[in-house]
Amino acid sequence: MALVLVAYQEMDWFAFLPHDHHLEFHWIEWDRWVLYRVGLQRAVEALGWIGPAFLELGYLLVYAVGPFTVAALYIVHRRELVNRLLMIYLLGTLLAYALFPFFPSDPPRVVFGGADAPNIVTALRRLNLWLLNDYGIHSSVFPSAHVSSAFSAAWALLLLLPERRRFGIGMLIYAVSVSIATVYGRYHYASDVVAGFWISVAAGVIGALIIRPHDSRTL
Repeated sequence: MALVLVAYQEMDWFAFLPHDHHLEFHWIEWDRWVLYRVGLQRAVEALGWIGPAFLELGYLLVYAVGPFTVAALYIVHRRELVNRLLMIYLLGTLLAYALFPFFPSDPPRVVFGGADAPNIVTALRRLNLWLLNDYGIHSSVFPSAHVSSAFSAAWALLLLLPERRRFGIGMLIYAVSVSIATVYGRYHYASDVVAGFWISVAAGVIGALIIRPHDSRTL
């Protein structure tokens, strides 16, 4: 599990690729439609700091998704399924990393500065920004590995624990909140979120082809 962080940092080897920002200027149009025309920013901030703080916390906790899903299997005494769960989770995460070199890009908060930034800044947002500024990579933001890993974890739990669907459904709801947080917080573009989601679907389908839910008790 710890090697995922190593793989993430290794993606910075591709930071030298040219960033002419033509992708970002195309993606930002969709973002502004979602933020303002659809009303995402207004909806998140409707209750003051509560919505932004909740989303920032969800974004921060993505780093614990892998350990949490493994812990869930231990809690329900299905330790024998750990390797299969990790296969789906890591596939969804590492497939996103593998695409970074093909889409050199910078996050909206970097390319467009303070434009479209949240109107409410919480302590959790400051923490997330500090982590990204000090430990983030600079090769690409497309697709969103935050989104692909969270959804992949959800598909894995739904597939491997069909008799305890509350774990998978809970993770699915969490993954949706992470998707909203990445766009609202300007960590990613909406296009990154969509791409990350479909990568997770691919990981889930591959897992479903290998692992049949009704056979999971004997795996």
